Amino acid sequence: MKWVWRGLLAIVALLVAAFLIFRTPDTDAAEMRAKYGGPPSQFVDIGGGVTVHLRDEGPKDAPAILLLHGSNADLHTWEPWAAALKGEYRVIRFDQVGHGLTGPDPQHDYSRDNYVADVRQVADKLGLDRFILGGNSMGGKHALAFAAAHPERVAGLVLVDASGGPMLEDKGDKARKDSGGGNIGFTIAQTPGINLLVEQITPRGLIAQSLEQSVSVKSVASEAAVDRYWELLRYPGNRRATLKRFGYPYEPLTEGEIAAITAPTLILWGEEDRLIPLAAGQWLAKTMPNATLKAYPQIGHLPQEEAVSATLADLGPWLTDHAPAPKPE
Repeated sequence: MKWVWRGLLAIVALLVAAFLIFRTPDTDAAEMRAKYGGPPSQFVDIGGGVTVHLRDEGPKDAPAILLLHGSNADLHTWEPWAAALKGEYRVIRFDQVGHGLTGPDPQHDYSRDNYVADVRQVADKLGLDRFILGGNSMGGKHALAFAAAHPERVAGLVLVDASGGPMLEDKGDKARKDSGGGNIGFTIAQTPGINLLVEQITPRGLIAQSLEQSVSVKSVASEAAVDRYWELLRYPGNRRATLKRFGYPYEPLTEGEIAAITAPTLILWGEEDRLIPLAAGQWLAKTMPNATLKAYPQIGHLPQEEAVSATLADLGPWLTDHAPAPKPE
């Protein structure tokens, strides 16, 4: 019996040692703000104890475009678009709760309705009455939900590989997943038991692999980008928020809700998206009454970063039609 107890103690000691060796602690909030929250960043109190990290660039009297990032991303994903558009448009992007430098929601509420309420509060705080609303992935779901709840505020929608509709899976997408081509980070975060380790043990290599699996243009998964994803995921409270968020059942809008959205909509999609297949974009284009779909070959889940020139070439004329910039006097 003594040897049994000694063996158990040895195993416990090994587990504790492994935990201490592989543990990746939270990053320092002040250091992260200094690194990722410099000018033109602002930290804006929108009520309810939430202070969002946002960037508001371009002429304040120009048509406004508000952009929402995807799951486990942050406002920096829109940097290429913001740089190109801020000369003529007011471009606003912010870290949604549980992400980036905004950090966790004080009430630990990661429901779709709460994200929609935050969009409204940001818009109200910045004095936006009617604006173009864009979103990638999870941000696309929140954009759709906001448009359904507040149609009078939305001049147009830009959906980039957006969730929010039914979870469709085409044959090519299933084959990629079956061959290990899915996203390992999302898989682990949704696996009961194993996901509990993520709050304390989050290797940089896991984040690198997850980002690389999300894109087809591998240069997007640069060392700096992986560092940003890894460090901001470990911003205090964000890992716990991620686990709470992934614990929610997927909550799509109904077909009726999506079909009732009449705002002009531009749908942009990477044909090689391994997370949300092109079939989902095609379904949205067929269901929404005023939608146009543009698809990009050899592009994955982040067309706004993987196909900057191509997406802007499609976005520019659409904005001219639906959010014309004021002509100089």
